[in-house]
Amino acid sequence: MKRRTFIKTASLAGAATMITKNALSEPRSGFLSHAETGSKGPIILSTWDFGKEVPQSALKALEAGGTVVDAVEKGVMVPEADPKVTSVGYGGFPDRDGKVTLDACIMDGEGNCGSVLFLEHIIHPVSVARLVMEKTQHVILAGDGALQFALENGFKKENLLTPEAERAWKQWLKTSKYNLPKVDKDNHDTIGLLAMDAKGNMAGACTTSGMAWKIRGRVGDSPIIGAGLYVDSDVGGATSTGIGEAVIKVAGSFLVVELMRNGKSPQDACRIALERIVHKQPKYAEGKDFLAGFVALNKAGEVGAMSYRKGLQYTLHKDGVTKVYDAEYIAK
Repeated sequence: MKRRTFIKTASLAGAATMITKNALSEPRSGFLSHAETGSKGPIILSTWDFGKEVPQSALKALEAGGTVVDAVEKGVMVPEADPKVTSVGYGGFPDRDGKVTLDACIMDGEGNCGSVLFLEHIIHPVSVARLVMEKTQHVILAGDGALQFALENGFKKENLLTPEAERAWKQWLKTSKYNLPKVDKDNHDTIGLLAMDAKGNMAGACTTSGMAWKIRGRVGDSPIIGAGLYVDSDVGGATSTGIGEAVIKVAGSFLVVELMRNGKSPQDACRIALERIVHKQPKYAEGKDFLAGFVALNKAGEVGAMSYRKGLQYTLHKDGVTKVYDAEYIAK
């Protein structure tokens, strides 16, 4: 599902707790026909509309003297702890066995990064990923090993399956159908967030509870460096959303950054990466509910956002103003 997506089917329409719509404002009508450029201060760019508290938390970290890594961590911690968000952290929909498993990664602009996969019982996987980056010589910890590492570093083991998510799972069990969900502004997944401070330092974070009702052990693109997230302060950063398997197959976020390195604008880079997906895997274009998308930010402060089909939104804080936008899309 959109895993990084929370699955929505007709059978559980009444059971799912939906992410609050229009948490910031109604999206600007129409679609951006060009990248927004320049900036007078920090830029915070994230997938979807998770509410104004997300960019505000990132900005508060910077204003308090924190680093851009602090900013991206604080920003994505907001939906991780929100039980109403059924695709990220606490409250996330479980796998088909009723277990909530989390994936997250974090990366700075110098190539330092950390990731956790298939982590259970920890509300803030992004913070564990940061400790992997800062306290170990590794990049990825998974499963029981990731949980052990978290507990050894002071994290508390908690039950992440909320009553609402459990009811939705039990409703799904009545049919146990595993169909590709429709992904749109009311039914989506992961949050990917990019930030650049006033000095041009960049970082990014991505976190999710994964595809609802997934096969136990499934991991999408969100915690995979180069797929769900990639940042290079010399060039820019990119993060993805949608059907994670499609993004993994083209190393999507790395591809977007490399296209920018070779002179493409963030908007063109996002478009080309999506075209690569459907060129190599045309089956995705055949699915009317297929959606994958990217948002990107280059070191000049230019922003790009594009999805394969209509429906992707993104939140941008720039020049002191926070707005939610509808992204351009390819399939008309």
